[in-house]
Amino acid sequence: MSLSDFVIPLLFVFVLIFGLAKKVDVFAEFVKGVKEGVQTVTDIFPSLFALMLAVGMFRSSGALDLISSSIAPLGEFFGYPPETLPLILMRPFSGSGAIALYENIISEVGPDSFTGRLASVILGSSETTFYTIAVYFAATKVKKTRHTLPAALSGDLALVVFATMFVR
Repeated sequence: MSLSDFVIPLLFVFVLIFGLAKKVDVFAEFVKGVKEGVQTVTDIFPSLFALMLAVGMFRSSGALDLISSSIAPLGEFFGYPPETLPLILMRPFSGSGAIALYENIISEVGPDSFTGRLASVILGSSETTFYTIAVYFAATKVKKTRHTLPAALSGDLALVVFATMFVR
């Protein structure tokens, strides 16, 4: 056993001792925190469910493959392997969907190929933009995303351009 095995239990004991020293009802505060957590889940769930449903429908309908194949010539012109285009399109929407596409890329072309390295950098350096916006804005009850989506998608686009340059 290493010291890292004791970090969580020691943190738990520290919080209990600190709470007792400050004369705080630790259990009541714990229950209050759980209640707030359940309320947060209740607030976030509709947005999260709608996003997951939309991503599932998008993948199942074949729209991802249709869009990927239609922009493949443009991607090849700019030096993007056609295998990475579905990953580039899916990543802003779904982390699990992007990981599934990434696994397919790695199993088909290998991790040491240009395509495999590019897919690794894209997956590791990007965020699920729509998921993040849906969850965080639902949790904070923000209704207008204003410049968030254009800025985040611009960041995703910059990632794709720079990832290709650096991996090359």
